Amino acid sequence: MKHATSAALDRLEVLLGELRKIDGLKEKSRGVFYRGSRAFLHFHEHGNELFADIRQRDEFVRLPVTGGGERTRLLRAVKSALSAAKKNAGRTG
Repeated sequence: MKHATSAALDRLEVLLGELRKIDGLKEKSRGVFYRGSRAFLHFHEHGNELFADIRQRDEFVRLPVTGGGERTRLLRAVKSALSAAKKNAGRTG
């Protein structure tokens, strides 16, 4: 599975716009988001299907993002992962 091309990212522009609004994410290059100094989210394509790799804990998990419902699930997963990371960063011990 190859990284998403510019044409594939064009299909995700609305989603990319939503991701750009999320505090704590920085888009290093189009469609490649970091949280702090670590890669957090990027996209792949396979034929007409689009996928996002999102870091959850120390691993990347691949989620489909071809359809609208899938994109909504990705946004929820992003917010959840960022929230969990923030909670874990605040723990001492």
